[in-house]
Amino acid sequence: MTDTTRTPSRAALPAWLAASLMATAMVASMGAVPGALAATAAGEDRYTMADFAKVPKIDAHVHLHNADPAFVDAARRLGFQVLTINVDYPDFPPLDEQQRVAVALRQARPAAVAWAVSFSSDTSDWPGWLDATKQRIYAGLRAGAVGVKVWKNIGMSLRDPQGQLVMIDDARFQPLFSWFEERGIPMLGHQGEPHNCWLPLDQMTVLNDRDYFAHHPQYHMALHPEMPSWEDQMAARDRMVAAHPKLKFIGMHMASLERNVDELAAFLDRFPLAKVDLAARIGQLQYQSQRDREKVRRFMIQYQDRLMYGTDVSQPPQQSGAELLKEVEPVWRMHWRYFNTEETFKVSDLEQPVQGLGLPKAVVDKLYHLNAARSFPTAWKAAR
Repeated sequence: MTDTTRTPSRAALPAWLAASLMATAMVASMGAVPGALAATAAGEDRYTMADFAKVPKIDAHVHLHNADPAFVDAARRLGFQVLTINVDYPDFPPLDEQQRVAVALRQARPAAVAWAVSFSSDTSDWPGWLDATKQRIYAGLRAGAVGVKVWKNIGMSLRDPQGQLVMIDDARFQPLFSWFEERGIPMLGHQGEPHNCWLPLDQMTVLNDRDYFAHHPQYHMALHPEMPSWEDQMAARDRMVAAHPKLKFIGMHMASLERNVDELAAFLDRFPLAKVDLAARIGQLQYQSQRDREKVRRFMIQYQDRLMYGTDVSQPPQQSGAELLKEVEPVWRMHWRYFNTEETFKVSDLEQPVQGLGLPKAVVDKLYHLNAARSFPTAWKAAR
């Protein structure tokens, strides 16, 4: 990984970062300019820890598999609405059960819960799969789904009859993604894995990746050199997005570009309609900000309209709302501390402390609420 502890020359900076620095310099010399960069020069109006439960927030990436709305009610008391996402994941309940729970939660708490539908790709080479999948998704949208989750099994486990992996840009999926594009259906894409997935456990940059891949060796690509590389996965995803320029693509988990904000910035620059969530990758931001806090902070400000807060928290069917809240509330508060304060504190993903970014209120409001509300305009409709 590039050493970011040294201050690079202006010529060596990526375009987005150079532009951000130039804009900040202009603020100092010219006075006020629009948006968050002006706020940074004017002393920045920031939230504090005391504001945590008062500010409207959306956790735009959760997986709730218990139809009891107790957790949702507790989240609302802390200022949170949620987007619960169905996934074709073997560790989760079957898709039909996931959908039943999501619809029940949405019906019970329409101001607090939105949901995303998903589909199985197992028979995607069979005649009739495309029509059946469209019907399933359309039924989900009619039941209130606000987008469609497309998971990493495409590219990492789905194989054709010859035993070859099927990538996300395979021709069989293009009519489906064109249908999303034509109808303005948001696609929540999780392609590939964090770059750590291709590293030995002891070389991974954050502790949660070490834990996850230690317990999910089937997804730990360092153990499977016969599988496509991280670069292969990203290239296939980028070809798919490029082939659908009007697709409302939301890259889950920082679009698997969490290792370097420069790479994520380049992706966002290349695909101006794309957005990303930060779910389960905030530790990667913290790792980078340990090395160059101001660089990460400038990235967050520069791309404030393209980022959404999320955690990837999962609730098994048997887990109570109170049990889940006990797990997630400390995480929510730690993330709030990181984005809103300049305090230095210990986090579970890293061995050394991290300093908060102290983002302006305007940036935090977009990260935590406005970007998700704008990306999913029919979600949480009863609340507006």
